[in-house]
Amino acid sequence: MVDDTAVPSVSGVKKDVSTAILERKKSPNRLVVDEAVNDDNSVVALNLAKMDELQLFRGDTVLIKGKKRKDTVCIVLADEFCEEGKIRMNKVVRKNLRVRLGDVVSVHQVCFLAILRSS
Repeated sequence: MVDDTAVPSVSGVKKDVSTAILERKKSPNRLVVDEAVNDDNSVVALNLAKMDELQLFRGDTVLIKGKKRKDTVCIVLADEFCEEGKIRMNKVVRKNLRVRLGDVVSVHQVCFLAILRSS
């Protein structure tokens, strides 16, 4: 009997498709919600390595998408004490997004060029 589960990939290395569902997708913009240390309603804190991975700088404006199609815009600050896969936000931002501590949100950089071109 021939094993058909090994399929050659683009790089030429055979990939086992029978365990493909077990592999985690790479989605660097999906982060776990954590409690904020500051009490600012428009600021979220990220790890500096995660900011580099997402190509964000201190003071950038980001769109954060939560549950039930809720989203909000916040300013990113660096926090060296924040863990790699977490985002720190206060209670007001969490309530706007309809999320709790430990929920997953997605972070996207906001580009204001589309707003400027429409004016």
